[in-house]
Amino acid sequence: MSLYIIGIGGTGAKCIEAVIQLAAVGLLTQEPIRVLFVDADETNGNLERARNSLGIYKQCYQLLVGGDKRQCPWLKTPIESLDLWSPFDNRSTQKNLGSFFNYNSLSQNYEALGYLFDVLYTKDEREVTLDVGFRGRPAIGSAIMSQVDLDDLEEEPWGTMLKLIQADVGGGKSPKIFLCGSIFGGTGASGLPTLGRLIANKLRNLNVRDRVKIGCLFVLPYFGFSPPPGEDPDGVYARAEQFLLNTEAALRYYVTQAQQTFNTVYLLGNQNLSQVKFSIGKNTQRNEPHFIELYAGLAARQFLLHSPSEPGTVVLISRGDIGRLTWQDLPESTIVKPALVNGTRFAFAWLANIAPELAVAKKIGVDSFQKGAPWFSKFFRPSQGMLGSLLTRKGEELPDFNEAKEQEAIGVVSNWCKDYLRWLSELHSCESDRIELFRMNIVAALKGEDLPNLVFGDSRDKTRQAKDTVQQLREQLDPQIVAPPNQGTVGLAKSLYILSRLR
Repeated sequence: MSLYIIGIGGTGAKCIEAVIQLAAVGLLTQEPIRVLFVDADETNGNLERARNSLGIYKQCYQLLVGGDKRQCPWLKTPIESLDLWSPFDNRSTQKNLGSFFNYNSLSQNYEALGYLFDVLYTKDEREVTLDVGFRGRPAIGSAIMSQVDLDDLEEEPWGTMLKLIQADVGGGKSPKIFLCGSIFGGTGASGLPTLGRLIANKLRNLNVRDRVKIGCLFVLPYFGFSPPPGEDPDGVYARAEQFLLNTEAALRYYVTQAQQTFNTVYLLGNQNLSQVKFSIGKNTQRNEPHFIELYAGLAARQFLLHSPSEPGTVVLISRGDIGRLTWQDLPESTIVKPALVNGTRFAFAWLANIAPELAVAKKIGVDSFQKGAPWFSKFFRPSQGMLGSLLTRKGEELPDFNEAKEQEAIGVVSNWCKDYLRWLSELHSCESDRIELFRMNIVAALKGEDLPNLVFGDSRDKTRQAKDTVQQLREQLDPQIVAPPNQGTVGLAKSLYILSRLR
């Protein structure tokens, strides 16, 4: 079954970013995931980072196409982008509420409606530019989102998404749609219930609603901020002190109006609010990943892999200690922990040792390097000068280390490792909570000898830990433990990934 994820607003983009990283370490299926970003602020920093992570993922995924994904689950999930949709697309040259609804014409030709508009929205709210999003005002966002007409099917990318869903249903699949975003801001709070209702209605019109499950993740307040000195106190921007009020209003709307829209609803929040940098929007709205988004990615996984609960069923999850997160606090920890540990140990070992070693090989040449690195000639063509007549036919078939293709592949793998560890490191940096999954000071130092101490809660005895070194991993590197393709950079990376499992 395929999964369609719609990330609405900055928080929705961050949730998609988490799904991408969890998919990379094999926590999702081999069925395709298609993601659609929704944001009026097309230059939002959170959105930009998520799209960048998706680009890195797709580039590395293409490198690893083929082979037995059960043996090496790294990047086994195809993820496609349905791109970005803004509610202002093809509607208005000026991104403000008054222009969107033709306020001047409305006031002149329908005086009563003009007066109603004046009651509902202040002059500042009508005229403020919305190219930075809906400025934490659900009332503004709901008005604009409500004008989306999915019956038209000419507007992309909705038309493409609906056609793909119809094709899935026609092929005997049961696709799932997962919407995610904050319920306390502007874009998410207005877009989640509105777009969910529009999609559900359209699927009913297409006679496929009963074959498509729709899930929704409402992210409750988990961060706060304070406007900097000098910011206009009467300005139109998101206000952290209104988050709880916005949340209450949105939840009341769901209870009374939107219960028939979603098959499954997830609520996630944190009572310890992280403090983030104030931003009205655009590129400066770039909040670091938070552990709540890790839970969001796991919610998407649960929705994809398990049938929705019966109507009225409430499932709760919490952590053992307020202000602290451990492996035991994660759902399905016996599955999630080994996958995250495997991916993290691989990325660490690659960047701490393998990538620097390959850089040395490039600098000093294959002849000199392979003398001290027996594993090298198992994946790359040995030097003619070193082996002479002993060069086997098999050796001749191995790729040349200096080929542009192999050098580019090294860069692709390194980029994925850097992006994954960047996400993980920033997730651990929550000021309001202590995250005890990995020791990120070890990741920052990137010293291979620290590998045994990377994971919190490692229950292995000291003898096994002492033998768990990058040097030992290098000695075990072998293309024979990897299903084809198992040569060159791809074979080397896959072999290291398999060996990086915690044993």
